[in-house]
Amino acid sequence: MALSTRFTELFGVQHPIALAPMGGSAGGALAAAVSRGGGLGMLGAGDGDPQWLARELPHLAEAAGRPWGIGFLTWQIDTAAIERALEHQPRAVMLSFGDPSPFTERIRASGTKLIIQVTDLEEANQAVDLGADVIVAQGTESGGHGARKGRSTLPFVPVVVDLAAPVPVLAAGGIADGRGLAAALALGAAGALLGTRFHATAEALVDPPTAQAILQGRGEDTERSRILDLARGSRWPAKYTARTLGHPYLDQWRGREAELAAHPTAREDYQHDVAQGNIPPLPPWAGEAIDLITDLPSAADLVATLATQAEHALDRAGRH
Repeated sequence: MALSTRFTELFGVQHPIALAPMGGSAGGALAAAVSRGGGLGMLGAGDGDPQWLARELPHLAEAAGRPWGIGFLTWQIDTAAIERALEHQPRAVMLSFGDPSPFTERIRASGTKLIIQVTDLEEANQAVDLGADVIVAQGTESGGHGARKGRSTLPFVPVVVDLAAPVPVLAAGGIADGRGLAAALALGAAGALLGTRFHATAEALVDPPTAQAILQGRGEDTERSRILDLARGSRWPAKYTARTLGHPYLDQWRGREAELAAHPTAREDYQHDVAQGNIPPLPPWAGEAIDLITDLPSAADLVATLATQAEHALDRAGRH
């Protein structure tokens, strides 16, 4: 059974699977491996740092001519970041978290496919109005940042599918195996965008302790909070919190966000603890589906495995 969808047809990829452009983690080698495996690899460019892009973009030669894209944190970029990305002729540019409207016309004018990630219906309506070629509906189960007052993937995705039709929608949040991909397709999505599952692969730019923490963690070990953004001095908009594994600062400041925000030395204390090795350099981003992650495969092999699992799940469902 071939999993052909509007998404696979739009990009000419073999499988309805996309890599979440996780800032820092989704480097060129990981994006290339996902594309080589038949999905859509997405470089996690974050704020569009030129030095990081210069380091990671050459790895996309390993994609062997397959489609790939670049994802940005919309609240953190400017037009120059978009221009630099378009110079490299990605097949798609994905915008997440923030108002995409200052950048969408330029992306569309270049002929590059526009992907917009949404976390609520207001954002979904805006994405349709802006002419997104693909919309990613992100549920709150996702690792990393998402809506403070968002909705779970299962009820959110079909609502966005109906609202956006005929624009293809990718489901995101809490999907870590082929059964999750099959469920997304059953909800009417044209595929799935996976983050944490690809966070735990051979090509991801993740330090070994974090990878091992994902392998050993459980969904109930994750927590969505703004605490680590405040402690790090991050400028993330307050409407987006981050799901991570347990962390000493969560235990120390839970329920005291306002106090932490006003604390005169909180950022210095955090940086000191990082320097001393008391806490990891980055928060351990992870979604609720980490129970399903038990190995660190090549991302290229993982794409094929996920697709095969989804085919079997859909076949079993069809027999019942």
